[in-house]
Amino acid sequence: MTPQDISASFRQARLDGKALPAYPGGTVPADLESAYAIQDMSIGAWPDRVAGWKVAMIQPAWRETYPAERVIGPVFEKAVWHAAEAEVEIPVIDGGYAAVEAEFALRIGRTIPLEARFADPSELLPYVDGVHAAIELAGSPLASLSALGPGAVASDFGNNSGMVVGPALGMELLADPARGISETFVNGASVGSGGAMRVPGGPLAAVAFLAETLKKRGRTLNAGEWVSSGATTGIHPVKAGDHVLVTFGGQVRITARIIAART
Repeated sequence: MTPQDISASFRQARLDGKALPAYPGGTVPADLESAYAIQDMSIGAWPDRVAGWKVAMIQPAWRETYPAERVIGPVFEKAVWHAAEAEVEIPVIDGGYAAVEAEFALRIGRTIPLEARFADPSELLPYVDGVHAAIELAGSPLASLSALGPGAVASDFGNNSGMVVGPALGMELLADPARGISETFVNGASVGSGGAMRVPGGPLAAVAFLAETLKKRGRTLNAGEWVSSGATTGIHPVKAGDHVLVTFGGQVRITARIIAART
């Protein structure tokens, strides 16, 4: 199966809201360059524009095969939901992969020049004009995607199916990630706690990694885009019917209900 076929298989499964039984063609990309090439094909053919990006850590066990600290994927405009007082409905594919992650989403205020170089993540601060409470929906038509490793993850939109953007938080947590505390509840039970300090180097380091990775692909971060900077309480599997609550600092809250994707 060609890279084009792999891209088409993942795209069609997502559009149809139907699970895949196995990785298309059976062979996972052997390196991130090949996986991102498939991702770029999928972005180009997807019927929506990129509104942001997710960044996730690569587990140490995979880094010899895929030598990178993190992996990235696009978030599309129609899959950015803005939290209000009522629950946000988040669709997932029955039989696929679905998990929620409490995250800190950074809003890019100024487009980063493609030729820009940064010696330290703090140099990206002038390009960020907001930090928000957020939930990333990690999702794929393939239930085993994450277990297959970063090559599989990167090839299917970075294992992202959307992002819930909540209230703005203080910009000071970028300099002091310990200020950003978070906790996730599923069906009323606490399933994980932590905060921005669990993102290695803090959220700005995630943006720096993202900007550098995109540059290698001839892309950049544009004004108005979001960066979901990484899981802060863990990765929490969900299914249709589940209720999710994420708190930030014990006061800011995002509530969501998981629903089945339309087929």
